[in-house]
Amino acid sequence: MLTGQYPHSASAPPWSPPTAGRAQYRPQRNSAIASTSGRVDLHEAISSLLRPVRQGCVHHWQQVSCSVAASALAVAFVVAQPVAAITNEQLIFLEAWRAIDRAYVDKSFNGQSWFRLRERTLKNEPLSSREETYAAIRKAIAVLNDPFTRFLEPARYQALTKVNSGQAVIGVGLEVGADQNTGSLTVIAPSAGGPAERAGIRPLDKLLTIGDKSTQGMSLYEAGDLLQGAEGSEVTLTIQPHNSAKGDPAKTVANFSKTTTDSVREALKGLKQEGADRYVLDIRNNGGGFFPSGVEVARMWMNSGDIVLIADSKGVRDTYDANGTAQEPKAPLALLVNKGTASASEVLAGALQDSGRASVVGETTYGKGLIQTIVGLSDGSAVVITVARYQTPAGVDINNKGITPDVKLAPAAMPPMDGPGFCRYAAEADTPAFFK
Repeated sequence: MLTGQYPHSASAPPWSPPTAGRAQYRPQRNSAIASTSGRVDLHEAISSLLRPVRQGCVHHWQQVSCSVAASALAVAFVVAQPVAAITNEQLIFLEAWRAIDRAYVDKSFNGQSWFRLRERTLKNEPLSSREETYAAIRKAIAVLNDPFTRFLEPARYQALTKVNSGQAVIGVGLEVGADQNTGSLTVIAPSAGGPAERAGIRPLDKLLTIGDKSTQGMSLYEAGDLLQGAEGSEVTLTIQPHNSAKGDPAKTVANFSKTTTDSVREALKGLKQEGADRYVLDIRNNGGGFFPSGVEVARMWMNSGDIVLIADSKGVRDTYDANGTAQEPKAPLALLVNKGTASASEVLAGALQDSGRASVVGETTYGKGLIQTIVGLSDGSAVVITVARYQTPAGVDINNKGITPDVKLAPAAMPPMDGPGFCRYAAEADTPAFFK
């Protein structure tokens, strides 16, 4: 800023230096500065900016020229920068990035700078084809270390949408859980009349490979992906048949669907009529499913108290509680769980354990305490995003931790999953005490 008094000639009006918020002079727009080529004649630009100053303070124009010259240089720098157009591939990537940025439950993004990741990707990844764009999205999601946040290509997203809307059943018709001994996958139950049942697959059969991939170490989520496909497509499964005596697998709660609530309610009603005075609810290898059914089954055993808390990045946002409609709120209850007990079944186990309503028996559960939403992208693809977490009534986040049982059992000490086998197990003298 210039200060002091400025002499002037008789032929020119007085001039004062510019002050904030008030323009004292306006240099004429110079055609060189506006050139679309980005080239600026600096001498001409500075001269045009200095003309009004020379007219107003002829004795001091050199003192002013340094500031004006700097302004001209700044103008030249801005105009000379090329403006790169955003490509369609970059836009697709930015859509996915922005959806995760807004909705993801962990605002630390697993300790990553989500903004810098965006800048690195746009600068360093080729993004010259749709395949490269999809690869960049998957690479970005991978830094979150969240197996439930993932990318869906258009065909897979369309297939998932059809399944959710009831338009088609796309899959081999299997409920699977994690095998407690080998790490491979175990068949919980084939869907009645489905392709797997027609092929002779039975409960407790071991699923060794899906296509050309071993199930050893495979997550339930990955398996679900591989067992789905376009309607009419085929997948080859390698099965190891279960050799023990046949039982009644329907005595277990294999998963939570819209029909589970009615099934459990009817089973409980029948057992009460037969005079049962204590109960074992077996949710081993129950990978979850329809969340409201898990809540409703908990309400059959609890008359009061919280069942589950829902928390997002801003804290607890919703609570589900008992509503006084329990069918059996007092009789001793034990809950059988294992490593295949996940998601909605963990909601049930957490509610009954924290409320003191039941003893939890078996292994530490899977630890899937996350809630996802699906965001579609403009090219027909989508991102599945973890947006919230389950917490037990005591406020415990079970994700990647699971629920620790009150009575721990080694895999070899677990009771059989079929009805007759369980009854024989329960009658043995050395059977662990399930009830409190």
